[in-house]
Amino acid sequence: MTKPVTPTAPAKDWKKKRRFRQAFARMLQKVGKRSARHADFDGRLESVAILAQEKLGDAILLTPLIGNLRRAFPELSIHVIVFSKAVFDFFSSDRNVTAVHNAKRATPGYIRDVLLHRFDLLYNTKDHPSTHFLIQSILIPARIKAGIANPFHEGLYDQLLDITYHTHIVTKNCALLGLLGIDAPPETCRPYIPEMRVQPELQSFADSMPDRKFIGINISAGGPLRYWTEEKWSALIDRFPDRQFIIFSAPQDRATKLRLETRTNVRPSVSTRNIYEVGLLVRKLRLLVTPDTSLIHVASCFAVPLIGLYREALQDLTRFAPYITDHTLIASPTRKVCDIYVDDVARAVEARLDVRQEI
Repeated sequence: MTKPVTPTAPAKDWKKKRRFRQAFARMLQKVGKRSARHADFDGRLESVAILAQEKLGDAILLTPLIGNLRRAFPELSIHVIVFSKAVFDFFSSDRNVTAVHNAKRATPGYIRDVLLHRFDLLYNTKDHPSTHFLIQSILIPARIKAGIANPFHEGLYDQLLDITYHTHIVTKNCALLGLLGIDAPPETCRPYIPEMRVQPELQSFADSMPDRKFIGINISAGGPLRYWTEEKWSALIDRFPDRQFIIFSAPQDRATKLRLETRTNVRPSVSTRNIYEVGLLVRKLRLLVTPDTSLIHVASCFAVPLIGLYREALQDLTRFAPYITDHTLIASPTRKVCDIYVDDVARAVEARLDVRQEI
């Protein structure tokens, strides 16, 4: 007889949190009910409040919606409601955004500018029940409230956009444009990175890089299951002794970056301090190899070819895939990126180099 598998503690915690969110959403559906109309938006559009998701990659994938809104409505007041400092800093640099507000800081300014202000339109970008997002959806006054269709969103929004779960997040965010009668072909939905402060030494390094000569390697990731190992990165670099590489890393992985930069075919690079600086280097690459993290979407901003290393997780491979840029995705046979074989990545690099000939 097979012994049943006992769920791990993290899995139990995740299921417990999901049950809580669903129960909380059911309660809100009773106390904050609105009549879903499922009709086209009509009337004036002078102000919009957008609830932005918490991670930096999510912020990049939200920029196509914001850029298209600004082009369609040059005088529109666009307010982005955020739930993390990283996303606050990102949109604070975006000239397309009128104001950024941190929902987790109920300051007098937030109360005055958001909770006591009536918007023409509010948009919740999440397609699943989120406690913070649902609370803000109810608290923030708006003539029309829109969200993604989900059983736990029913009754809380005037407009529910029916989009399948595995649709790319860019397409999902930009679904609001259809509600407003805005035609947005895929190329108009390319993500962008707002201009930020640049270190002089970083700018000099970027200016010194020849276009389309370097292969970029990003060794950092958003969680332990998404990391490839230092040994495998080393082996990959050694497979291409005649190619030049540069290494990207988060601050916590700088020691690994420095060790990899001792190789003769790796050019030591200035450590970046923000995602805009990362973009200055990525845009000049011939190819980027990276785990599933925000650099996937940085490459999409500049149509840089890339190889993405993903876990065995369908939603990562669909919802958060590279957007309108040449790419190869390599999925691990397990839930860990570190189980991807060096041979598989090397073959993908060779194929990409053959496709894009030397300039």
